[in-house]
Amino acid sequence: MMKKLLLICLPFAATVALAQKTDEAAKYAALITKEALKEKLTILAGEEMEGRETASPGQKRAAAWIEEHFKKIGLKPGNSDSYQQLYPVYIDAMSDQLLRVNGKTFAWDKDYSFGLSNIRNGTKTINNIVFAGYGIVDSASKRNDFAGLDVKGKVVIVLEGGTTAVAPAGRAGRGFNPNQRKIDAAKNNGAAGLLVVSADFPRRTPTQLKGRMVLHLPADPSFFVASISDEVASALLGRTTKILFADLKNINKGNYFAELQIGANKVPETRESSNVIGILPGTDKKDEYIFLTGHYDHLGKNGNVIYYGADDDGSGSVGVMQMAEAFAAAARKGNQPRRTMIFMTVSGEEKGLLGSEYYSEHPTIDLAKASVDLNTDMIGRGDTSRKADTLNYIYVIGHDKLSSELVGINEGVNKKYIHNLALDYKFDDPNDQNQIYYRSDHYNFAKKGVPILFFYDGMLGADYHRPTDTVDKIQFEVMARRAQLVFHTAWVIANRDDMLKRDIPLNMPSR
Repeated sequence: MMKKLLLICLPFAATVALAQKTDEAAKYAALITKEALKEKLTILAGEEMEGRETASPGQKRAAAWIEEHFKKIGLKPGNSDSYQQLYPVYIDAMSDQLLRVNGKTFAWDKDYSFGLSNIRNGTKTINNIVFAGYGIVDSASKRNDFAGLDVKGKVVIVLEGGTTAVAPAGRAGRGFNPNQRKIDAAKNNGAAGLLVVSADFPRRTPTQLKGRMVLHLPADPSFFVASISDEVASALLGRTTKILFADLKNINKGNYFAELQIGANKVPETRESSNVIGILPGTDKKDEYIFLTGHYDHLGKNGNVIYYGADDDGSGSVGVMQMAEAFAAAARKGNQPRRTMIFMTVSGEEKGLLGSEYYSEHPTIDLAKASVDLNTDMIGRGDTSRKADTLNYIYVIGHDKLSSELVGINEGVNKKYIHNLALDYKFDDPNDQNQIYYRSDHYNFAKKGVPILFFYDGMLGADYHRPTDTVDKIQFEVMARRAQLVFHTAWVIANRDDMLKRDIPLNMPSR
């Protein structure tokens, strides 16, 4: 009889213990207060951090400050014996350029220009030139300006314009180049390079001599692209006097002989940045992991003007810090999570998700054992385009992707603890023109198959990427509720019996 009674009581005791642990979550979520968030954000988005541009002194001060917080609350270092994962970044720079036709040297930005990624390092000499009119190939209208032309291994000259520039499929809204169809047509026909004759010379805005910050320097392109003036085009087409741009369309298409020398001297700069990682070890499932992430970098300074980045993404970063504080407090009171918690603030997001990409390529743990990444990027403001729930909402991205269990957990804790914050899923639409799914650090986890949720306030209005994104505009009360939602979601996933299923194919097109 006693044995039978014991068997009945054991499941009941386990249920009571789980309920108590769940109820404990609310007590520790209450440590995520508007006062604590404001105190931290005032420092992170303050003048001393100088906008936290990646690889800048301000970013490094911010990293040291976040590291100190992780140490203070008792987190363990997340990169072996270090709290920081250092990584190199590169900036391509051009110190010299050359374009010469038949021995005549032309002037940069007066007669020609090219982007760093569009030109080889060093100088190349080419004698075979082909003029292809506007360089348009359009199957719908059956137009082919390359018909009858042999351009293989040659440099093609085309005129800008000539038709409406429509983005090829999959490129809309992603920095589409209006000359992309001409570039594609020349490449498809085997050309070695493309010179686009532009009416916009001399340049009114100087061409940038430095590239964007990157994680990997690209190899020299096999195909080069440059813009040239009508004077350069005239020389390449064998004319001793300039043909005006408006008259070049009357020139016969075909082969021309000229000695073209084109090139650049490119010298990359190497800098260093870091991700800051703190770990709270789990108990019986310590070899499985929960990530809480946010990017602590922003846009830095322009002269003496600081881009403070209070919402983007100071808000998400201090949210991660405060959630870490709440989980650490729970652990000290005997409520240690079953899975290991990884609190990570990354840099390089504004430069193209560099820090999270580096982490995904050099993870400190086996990402197959990561149950979820909960990413917070901008949780302190309102979306001015909303007609209802102007603050009582959060955009949630990833609810229908990778794991079918995410949405139920997140909606369940929202209903139970946050009392129905409006969860808006509109940015999960594969046709989202803003491409939000690709624009924060969760994306580099999703690429590796890790289920993600991305929490975002949609602030793309007047203060986005401007110096006016300041602490005084943060709505700390709703920011605290949003961070508490993430905390509760993490708490449930950290303590459930199984890792999240990875059972939904990613339904987003390639980036």
